[in-house]
Amino acid sequence: MTKPVVLVSAVALVDADGRVLLAQRPEGKSMAGLWEFPGGKVEPGETPEQALIRELHEELGIETWESCLAPLTFASHSYDSFHLLMPLFVCRKWGGQVTSRENQAFAWVRTNDLRSYPMPAADLPLIPHLRDWL
Repeated sequence: MTKPVVLVSAVALVDADGRVLLAQRPEGKSMAGLWEFPGGKVEPGETPEQALIRELHEELGIETWESCLAPLTFASHSYDSFHLLMPLFVCRKWGGQVTSRENQAFAWVRTNDLRSYPMPAADLPLIPHLRDWL
């Protein structure tokens, strides 16, 4: 049986101190309570970069631009009901203050401490790439 492939775009927002933003999935969503890199599903007709710009505005209240999104790596992971394909971008420049627009908690985390936060299985292989890059 073939699983549908879901394309989700994610970003490692990196602040001036070299910390990465994690968002906690709110109650009522699948995988609630787990920490993840911000982002979301790529809608039909969108590029991964366009999806991130939209999601960052909707979820975090910040603005960024395609020129500020550097592709780093990707995750390819099979869950029970779908297969996730998730490019991960790095962003060091955005406008506005990160605010919770969807009742999610946030944490600015050093890359060496990322494994201290429970994350979805697809996100875990991304951590060594971030540690090596930052």
